[in-house]
Amino acid sequence: MTTDDEPELEHEAAELVRPYVITNGRDLLDADEFSLITLVTVQADPPRTKPLDPEKLSLLELCSGGFLSIAEIAGHTQLPVGVVKILVSDLAQEGFLYSRAPIPSAQLVDRQILEEVLHGLQARFG
Repeated sequence: MTTDDEPELEHEAAELVRPYVITNGRDLLDADEFSLITLVTVQADPPRTKPLDPEKLSLLELCSGGFLSIAEIAGHTQLPVGVVKILVSDLAQEGFLYSRAPIPSAQLVDRQILEEVLHGLQARFG
């Protein structure tokens, strides 16, 4: 006999199992390899190898437009960040993705130098 609660329980169980299935039960070995702000894009000449999983294909399609952070990829794919890190790690190791550290924030410029430049411009152009 079935009840009205069974479809809801099956849906919840599917959501709990899915990340495990997507990553083939693996865990990210080096947690520091990719941070939330690591930037990722598709390699210029990706290798032609075996067929990829649908999640990896959608991740490659998403990243083909330019650099995206791990957090942005997780938001667009609606996958947990840990799963995205594992998928990105796999694709980077296979040569499909290129990752780099985010651009560091600019160093503060000395105020005196900026004032001298401003005074020079004002003297030159009025």
